[in-house]
Amino acid sequence: MKVYGYIRVSSKEQCEDRQILAMNELHIPPSNIFIDKQSGKNFDRPAYKNLIKNLQSGDLLYIKAIDRLGRNYEDIQNQWRILTKETGVDIAVIDLPLLDTRLHRDLMGTFISDLVLQILSFIAQNELTTIRQRQAEGIAAAKARGVRFGRPTKSTPHNFAELVKRWKAKRLSKKDLLKKCNISQTTFYRRIAQGKNG
Repeated sequence: MKVYGYIRVSSKEQCEDRQILAMNELHIPPSNIFIDKQSGKNFDRPAYKNLIKNLQSGDLLYIKAIDRLGRNYEDIQNQWRILTKETGVDIAVIDLPLLDTRLHRDLMGTFISDLVLQILSFIAQNELTTIRQRQAEGIAAAKARGVRFGRPTKSTPHNFAELVKRWKAKRLSKKDLLKKCNISQTTFYRRIAQGKNG
């Protein structure tokens, strides 16, 4: 039997230290800890796919919380079934000892574990839906206040039209023109198309 740990955070900016600490306390070898830094909306994650390739019947997989496994209700249920029933892996959720497939192997224990898994899977997906809704509402409110998203627009120099005339007359190279305007070639042609050259 081998012991593995799976860690997931939603983005590269988020810190996985708390989950790593929990895995270290269980003495899981670092080579057996798989970390993904991406959304839990589905299971198309590189580290998770590598983990699945390594898991064999009788192995034990630790996760810190059920939402670290995923955020999609049906996918969590499906993956749990594949791992425990088809592959024959035991799963232990650190934050919720009730979700430990090594325990409660009788009918009542299995029923309770399945029920808890369904409730937590629902909560995980519901949280994701709520987060997305709040983000959308926040963006809409910010746009209504006039907040602009994306890169700030570079200003066109006051003598842009004159510089373009000099470039067209071949008295100024395009390289020098772009340098004087501090813009990219793409932006330059966009400004020309917008009639910014007078």
